[in-house]
Amino acid sequence: MAKKQFKAESKRLLDLMINSIYTHREIFLREIISNASDAIDKLSYLALTDDKVGLNRDDFRIRVALDKDARTITVSDNGIGMTKDEMEENLGVIAHSGSFKFKSELEDKDNVDIIGQFGVGFYSAFMVSDKVTVISRAYGHEDAWCWESSGADGYTVTPAEKADVGTDIIMHVKPDAGEEHYDEILETWRIRELIKKYSDYVRFPIRMDIEHTEYVETDELDEHGNKKTKPVTHTEEETVNSMVPIWQRSKSEASDEDCARFYKDRFHDPDDPVAVIRVNAEGLVSYRALLFIPKKAPYDFYSRDYKPGLALYSSGVMIMESCADLLPECFRFVRGVVDSPDLSLNISREILQHDRQLKTIAGNLENKVKAELLKLQTGDPEKYDEFWAAFGRQIKYGIVGDYGMKKELLKDLLKFPSSFNEKLTSLKDYVSRMPEGQKYIYYAAAENLRAAAGLPQNEQVKARGYELLYLTEDVDEFVTQMLWSYEEKEFKSVAAGDLGLESQEDKEKDQETLDRSRELLDFMKETLKDDVVDVKLSKSLVSSAVCMSYEGEITLEMERYFRQMPGEAGEKIKARHVLELNPSHPVFASLTAAFENDKDKAAKIARVLCDQAKLLSGIPVEDLPSYAEAVCALI
Repeated sequence: MAKKQFKAESKRLLDLMINSIYTHREIFLREIISNASDAIDKLSYLALTDDKVGLNRDDFRIRVALDKDARTITVSDNGIGMTKDEMEENLGVIAHSGSFKFKSELEDKDNVDIIGQFGVGFYSAFMVSDKVTVISRAYGHEDAWCWESSGADGYTVTPAEKADVGTDIIMHVKPDAGEEHYDEILETWRIRELIKKYSDYVRFPIRMDIEHTEYVETDELDEHGNKKTKPVTHTEEETVNSMVPIWQRSKSEASDEDCARFYKDRFHDPDDPVAVIRVNAEGLVSYRALLFIPKKAPYDFYSRDYKPGLALYSSGVMIMESCADLLPECFRFVRGVVDSPDLSLNISREILQHDRQLKTIAGNLENKVKAELLKLQTGDPEKYDEFWAAFGRQIKYGIVGDYGMKKELLKDLLKFPSSFNEKLTSLKDYVSRMPEGQKYIYYAAAENLRAAAGLPQNEQVKARGYELLYLTEDVDEFVTQMLWSYEEKEFKSVAAGDLGLESQEDKEKDQETLDRSRELLDFMKETLKDDVVDVKLSKSLVSSAVCMSYEGEITLEMERYFRQMPGEAGEKIKARHVLELNPSHPVFASLTAAFENDKDKAAKIARVLCDQAKLLSGIPVEDLPSYAEAVCALI
C-alpha cells in the first residue's frame, strides 16, 4: 500500500515536538499509557449503557511487554479501539485528538477523566523509536487495521488481524548512537521504574511479565557435604502500578500514620512531618492534595540546588515532579502532591498554562497551609517551635520579599524571643499582654540573645514593666520595618532614641539639663564628627553611662547586616550614629568637669565613651589600640 504523507504543518510539528516540546524523552511511556487509559475509559463509559460490551471494570487492563531481541516495547489495551477512518483522523493528523472530541460530546463530562486531550502525546514515541506500529480493532467491528510510520516521512494504513477489541502500540527502539543511549529502556527494571514514576496511579491495572529467581536444592553435594543450590528463573505477570493513590483515599482508609509513612518514603525524610494537610476540593476547580510540613529543613534547603514545589498529577498521571507555582516562595518548605483533572495543560502535558484554575488551587493551598500552621501554633506550641527553628527564617524572608506582598498572610506566624518568659512569643500574644497605656511594641536588636537582652537602652522599657522582643537575626529589623505595626501598635526599637515613655515633668527637667549642657554636647559633636552625626542626652538610660542610637531608616543591626556583604555596599550603607549620654551617671559629671578644666582630657573621655557605645552596640572599633591607650591614660 502506498505510503501516505503527513500534512506539511503536521510534519513540521512532529519534528518540533520530538526535538523541542518534550524535554525528557522518558515521558514517552507516560503518554502511551495515558492514551491506553483513555481508550479503556471510552469503552468503560460505553459499557454503562451497552450490554453488548460484555466487560466490567475488573476486566479492563493495560499490558506492557518487552522484547529485547526485537528491540520492541509493546503497550496493549482492551479499550475502544480505532477504525481505519479514526486512525487516519487521530494518527494521520497531528494535534487532532479523539479524546478531546469524545469528552466534548459527553453529556456528563465531570464523571469521566480523559487524560490526553491534545493529540500529540502519541508522537512522543518517536523520541525513542525509529518505527511505530499501531494495530487496532474498534469495538463493534470485525476488521482490524495497522498504522505504521518511521517518522515525518509518512505512514501506511493496511488491513491486519486482531482477535480482540483494543489497540497494540509497538515501538521499535532506536539503536545506541554516540551519546544517545536507548538500550536501557529495554530493561524490565527501567520500564517498571518509569511506570511507577509517571503512571503509578492510572486507575486501570498495568501488567508486566516480571522475572523472579529462586534458589532450589539439587542432589549434588559441595565439599562440605551440603546440597548445592541452583538458580531457577520463572516469569509471572504482575500489576506494577498502585492504581489508587493515598491522596484519593478517605481518612478512614488512610490514617495520618499511613500518610506519614508515604511522606517518609516519597521524600526520603527519616522524620515524621509535623503536620499532614488533606484537601478535597470540589467546585469550579476540583482537586485533591496531600501536603506535609517537614520537621527539619533538608541540608540543601537554602541552596540553589533545592527544588521547591509540589508533585503535580492530572487524573493520576504525574505531570511535574516539582511544580513551584502551586505554593508561594514563603511556603517552599511544604512537600506533597496535587491531583486535578481540571488543569489546562499545554500540548506536551509538561508545562502548565498560568490560568485561572492554577491560581485558584495555589490560593486555596496557601490559605490551607497558613491555617494548619496557626492550628499547630496554638494547639501544639512545642511542635510549632520545632517547625519555627527549621523554617522561621523562611517565613521572615517571605514577609520582606516582593515588597511585602505576603506580609498579611504571614504576620500571625511570626515568633520572637521575649523578655516575658525567655521563650518564643507570637505578636498576637505580645499584644494581648500589653498593659493599658503602652503605645508601642518594643524590641531590642543585636547579634545574639545575650547581647540583645543586655542592651543599655532596655532599662527604661523594663522599668515600666513593658515586655521586650529580642531580634537576633539579620532579617528581623527588615521584617518590623515592612510590617510597621501589628494590630495598630507600631514597632519601636530601643535604639531609636525617644521611646515615648517620658512624662511632661520629665521632659521639662530634661530640657533644663539640656540647656546647661549644650556647650559640652556641641564640643563632643565636633570632637567625634567622624564617628557620629549627633550627641544627645539620653532619655532611655537608667544605670548605664552611654549608648549608641541612630537616626533615619538604616538601623544599627541593618548596618551590621550590610557590613557583612562583599563589595562597596558594605562600606557605603551605614546608620547615622547618635551618641547618647546618661546625665545622671557619675561619668557625665566627670566629663563635665573635664570640659570646664581640661579640654584635651574631655576629648579623650569623649572618644572612650564613643568607642564603648560602639562595642555595646556591636559596631566595630576601628582603632582598638588607641581605645585601650586612652582608657589606660584616663585611669
